[in-house]
Amino acid sequence: MSELTAKSFEARLRELVAGFGRERSNESCVECERCTACAHSTFCRDSERLVRCHFCVRSALCTDCSHCRGSKGLIACQHCVDCEGCSTSSYLVRCVSLTGSTYCFGCVGLSQRDFHILNEPYGRRDYFALTKRLAQELRIA
Repeated sequence: MSELTAKSFEARLRELVAGFGRERSNESCVECERCTACAHSTFCRDSERLVRCHFCVRSALCTDCSHCRGSKGLIACQHCVDCEGCSTSSYLVRCVSLTGSTYCFGCVGLSQRDFHILNEPYGRRDYFALTKRLAQELRIA
């Protein structure tokens, strides 16, 4: 192996980055339909670059997620819809960058929160009544 210089490092890094998007086949997936570059996932559809995900649809770049739809860049999330960049969260709808949260709707940047709409807390009963109506009006349901 030749000596690594700043110039050779930069050239090799550019090659790796350029080649990253070329691999399109799935690896060790079961019953995934119209998915590309996924690994160890099951029953996913129309998704790209999922790792160990299950029953996800129209999602990308997610790891260890299940039952998520239309989401991107999630880690260890379940039942999330149209979310991005969230981790260890469940039952989120149209949220961005949440961590350790459940039952949030349209929230951004929260951590360890439950039953919030647009970053405002709601009682459990009010949360479900309002989000049911909003989901229908927004055609998310």
